[in-house]
Amino acid sequence: MFIIVIGVIIIIIGVTLKKGDVPARNYSGTVVTVGIALAVIGGLFSSVKQIEPGEVGVQKLFGKVSNTTLESGLNIVNPLVEVVTFDIRTQNYTMSGVHDEGDKSGDDAIRVLSADGLEVIVDLTVLYKVLPNQAPNILKEIGTDYRNTIVRPICRTKIRDNAVYYDAVALYSTKRDEFQTRIFNSIEKDFKTRGLFLEQLLVRNLTLPASVKTTIESKINAEQDAQKMTFVLQKEKQEAERKRVEAQGIADYQKILSTGLSDKQLQYEMIKAIATSPNAKLIIMGGGKNSTPIMLDAK
Repeated sequence: MFIIVIGVIIIIIGVTLKKGDVPARNYSGTVVTVGIALAVIGGLFSSVKQIEPGEVGVQKLFGKVSNTTLESGLNIVNPLVEVVTFDIRTQNYTMSGVHDEGDKSGDDAIRVLSADGLEVIVDLTVLYKVLPNQAPNILKEIGTDYRNTIVRPICRTKIRDNAVYYDAVALYSTKRDEFQTRIFNSIEKDFKTRGLFLEQLLVRNLTLPASVKTTIESKINAEQDAQKMTFVLQKEKQEAERKRVEAQGIADYQKILSTGLSDKQLQYEMIKAIATSPNAKLIIMGGGKNSTPIMLDAK
């Protein structure tokens, strides 16, 4: 467009020279020719627009936006139109309490009130992209700064609106996934009406007040201690049962010995005990029927 303007200016200068003095009039034809050449070259360059991969172009002529989009590659357009490009790849917007971690410097976390009136700090990342066929509507109704116009305020508002249905402890533990799904569905609906597609919503961190966090940690420690004590009691119970079974076995064994032990069995048990002893023994067996062997130490 700039080259076209320069060419038109040179043409005007050439025409002006043609009306002037004779020396200047001799160069007017050359000046006009150069101006026309520049205008033609500028027109050719302005008629070809290159759209990068992952982008679409929207044509705007004197404030009027075309409803058709230009695909990636080379496109032939009116030399007078302005082409506004939109990134249709996945984009992310992070709101974090950590300095310089989010899209805005400083503490940009979302502070919400839970159902029990406690303040919960939420760190959030939103993954979204522009719907290609909705790019003209976005340019007409929102503009190119849709991140700050749509993405940021909608996300922060919907999170606050949905956090009031949950207690702080539930948000931190059992209801976290449910909360994330709920705000995803709410934000997705609003994004779609404005030409944006919500791919994923990540609740990166939930920070509770220090007093609540201490209470939760104390409760968790108490539950762990209770589980540990249950394990110890179960172990002691099993040990007591083992000892009871062992004692019952010894009692049954002694009862059997006292009621049904014969002389031969007694001799066998004594010989077995002596045989396994590290000390040398001398055994004198009696000759009678009811005699008992005599054991003498050989040492």
